[in-house]
Amino acid sequence: MNITIINDCRDANAAGRQITRVSTLIGNSASFVGVSSDLEAAGNLIDVLDAYENSPGVILVNVAPRNGKAKKWKNGTPFGYFWHKEVLVVSSIDGLTLSLVKKIGLVDSVHVLDIPKVIEQFISERLISPEVGEYIINTQFRSYDFLPRIAAYLLENRYIQSDKMKIEYIADAPNAIWWVDNFGNCKTTLFTDEIIQPDHVNTKFGKISYFEWLKDVPDKTTALITGSSGIGDKRFLEIVVQGGSASKILNARSADEI
Repeated sequence: MNITIINDCRDANAAGRQITRVSTLIGNSASFVGVSSDLEAAGNLIDVLDAYENSPGVILVNVAPRNGKAKKWKNGTPFGYFWHKEVLVVSSIDGLTLSLVKKIGLVDSVHVLDIPKVIEQFISERLISPEVGEYIINTQFRSYDFLPRIAAYLLENRYIQSDKMKIEYIADAPNAIWWVDNFGNCKTTLFTDEIIQPDHVNTKFGKISYFEWLKDVPDKTTALITGSSGIGDKRFLEIVVQGGSASKILNARSADEI
């Protein structure tokens, strides 16, 4: 079984600790995708689900700042979980992290976890001591102390006490760039069926012609193409420059609305 971590705590120390902890508790190797925002997490979550196809797996997603609007939570946004086919997803639920799951319609609800109640159950089942439980409730590194434990529990039991939240309460995805790859191609949250004009799209960067395939884009031309990212028959549009970096030429970055 594969395990994938998508997280904004992405320096070598934080990534290494998360990988080691989840691999130790679940008994499988893990891969890591570092992101800088909840929108980047949203797109990468879809891509990883697509990569699993019909195989079992686990995806742990957390982008949960404690500053600004996030201060409304006692210790960061709540977590929720759902199953997509044979893949368990445990994710922070605030912000845009699950916005593309909502847009594509992969699930109709999410099981929202109350960490103190989960820890109380772990203690009652003698999975952890009360002292460890108190530490987990107040930890500043929930991706390390909580997520691997709840994932291990759900893999064995499939369900834990939680509140069901309809996916409609998740924030909508903006029309924006969610990732810039190493070639400077800009992956967007848009799909081909959202293009009003079949041959071009009006964007903040100007009118951009649409081509289905990258190979058909003329040299040095800025274009929109149907990219490889997405799931099933839902593939995200990408802004590209044939032979160049769209990100540099257009001064476009992740999270830019288009």
